[in-house]
Amino acid sequence: MDLVGACRAFVSVSERGSFTVGAAAARMSQPVASRRVAALEERFGEPLFERTSRRAVLTPFGRDLLPTARQLVRAADVLLHEAEAVRHKPWRLAVPGICSTAALARLVADARGQGVTLDLREEDPARRRELLDAQQVRAALLAVPADEASWSVPLGLATARDPGVQRVYVETLRLRRGSRGPARRIWIQPEDDVPHIRDPLTRLRDALGLRPAQLVAAEQLTTAAADVLCGDDLLLCSRAQAAELGLVWRPVGELTIDRGFALAAAADGNPRHLRARLGEAIARCLGADTRATAAEGAV
Repeated sequence: MDLVGACRAFVSVSERGSFTVGAAAARMSQPVASRRVAALEERFGEPLFERTSRRAVLTPFGRDLLPTARQLVRAADVLLHEAEAVRHKPWRLAVPGICSTAALARLVADARGQGVTLDLREEDPARRRELLDAQQVRAALLAVPADEASWSVPLGLATARDPGVQRVYVETLRLRRGSRGPARRIWIQPEDDVPHIRDPLTRLRDALGLRPAQLVAAEQLTTAAADVLCGDDLLLCSRAQAAELGLVWRPVGELTIDRGFALAAAADGNPRHLRARLGEAIARCLGADTRATAAEGAV
């Protein structure tokens, strides 16, 4: 028996003194209201109404139960309202600052199509982790090593002029004896200033005998990109970022470098349904391979 539905019929009929009018007010047919009230009476073993041809009058037993039935119906209405509010509560999501405005707008639009409202916070990797730990966001796209990632984005080196090669080898940046001019630098943007990306490049720099200042962590992507556009420096970035900045992108010759991202939820949340609904949309936003995401969801 639907106890809440039965009590709703009981309360509505009692307030209007009529099964026909009470059923209409409760948005159910008169036969349904009658069956629900009859089910309550059978369950309690006592009649709730004295039925006449024109009115439904509460019995003493019905009058005694009415206040509690009203409380149950009101509590159910509050629960339904709260459930609807929670279902539509925005997911405050911390995302990388590398995504273009168009990509973020597409992500929000795709989320709405899946019944999810996103409230995006663009932050660097460390700040995204802090916001998640402090539960100031419901979920975050964290920077992780590629072998721990749900989405991976290959990185390479971009220059203002075509280098004339299929791969850029970091070894070619080493200054030779008698070399003139400043040493060429590799700029690491804030999104990639994380140990699993920075440390392999630092080890490679040292192994090849480059100067420490030839690997630079930029405070802002804009500053790094400007130095690359007006000189011979290189920017560590994705192919999509290079195209957006008007740079020529090539893979790194000596090693493979990938940005890795994983979706994590705050302590009171679970990102599984968000990942299931928006996995491909997030992949597009990050510039990751959507085919790999689709294959992962199919497993």
